[in-house]
Amino acid sequence: MSSVNENLSHKDEVRARVWRELRKVAYPDSRFHYDFSSFIADFNGSQQAADRLLSLHAYQDCDMVFITPDNCLQYLREETLNAGIKVLTTTYGIKRGFWLLDPDKIRQSSYKYASTLDGMERVGKHASLEDILNWDLSVGCMVTGTGAINHKGIRFGKGHGFFDLEWGMLFSLGVVDLDTLTAALVHDCQVLEDELQAEEFDTVCDLVITPTRMIIVEPSKKPTCGILWDRLEDGMLEDIPPLQELKEHQGPTGQ
Repeated sequence: MSSVNENLSHKDEVRARVWRELRKVAYPDSRFHYDFSSFIADFNGSQQAADRLLSLHAYQDCDMVFITPDNCLQYLREETLNAGIKVLTTTYGIKRGFWLLDPDKIRQSSYKYASTLDGMERVGKHASLEDILNWDLSVGCMVTGTGAINHKGIRFGKGHGFFDLEWGMLFSLGVVDLDTLTAALVHDCQVLEDELQAEEFDTVCDLVITPTRMIIVEPSKKPTCGILWDRLEDGMLEDIPPLQELKEHQGPTGQ
């Protein structure tokens, strides 16, 4: 128990240290101001970082990518649609599940609106886990923002583990696998030299992309455990419909 508490304390210390620097370059959220525990902030230079990812052939060759609903990824969501690539995303906190943004089904003049948290639910299509299976979706790349990350691709987000849940659900469905590219888009001040310890469920990123550079992580370790039901925060199962759907699908054993 003490080692778990020490790990949590270390994570909190790292977040606090990074957030002090991030405050200098971040843009406030309309609801959460600069409360970085409640959202992943956009920052000065995020478009340059997104353009770096968009220029990669491995990204351009994807038919579909998953992009988290983080503020710093709005431009990436828009430009991915402009590139003719479908975007799978989730609402804030996954509370209204997954949404599919298909550039062939959305007017190009609405791509910018579709890339916003409000717009995605108005012009996108809701996707239950059953829909994702029935539509035979396959995700070539998963992209996230994060609170902090080190050179080995180990992330420290807001502390809720939403990206790990998204990976775990999609992995359980066979929509992503160990060869799926994972990328974090961050400001340079969020990249750490620290040696961090990944937990069993942590989705390590293959690429760390900033406004000034790209770090390639070799090898990266992605989890195969799916959802660890006994490790969920209180209320998560009740608040996140796709988790409820997956649990019902897997049955009482969670397999």
